[in-house]
Amino acid sequence: MSISVRIPTPLRRVTDGADKVDADGATLEELIGSLESQYPGIKARLCDEEGALRNFVNVYVNGEDVRFLDGLGTATKTGDEVSIVPAVAGGN
Repeated sequence: MSISVRIPTPLRRVTDGADKVDADGATLEELIGSLESQYPGIKARLCDEEGALRNFVNVYVNGEDVRFLDGLGTATKTGDEVSIVPAVAGGN
């Protein structure tokens, strides 16, 4: 099983500069565990102390926001594309 994960610029120091990596998992939670085993420290940047996705991290599976799906329980399968997008704040 191979799922393509797009890595945002702020996290690329954890992935040795890679902007796209492959990981495995039947759910988003398992996928993050797979990423953590390959790139130690990435889970702490994505999830809080309780294991929930951090508020400033948006994750999409095939373009769908996981917050409107099943969160960390969102199913993933071979060929899926997961995008990690840090929230952007700003304004006047």
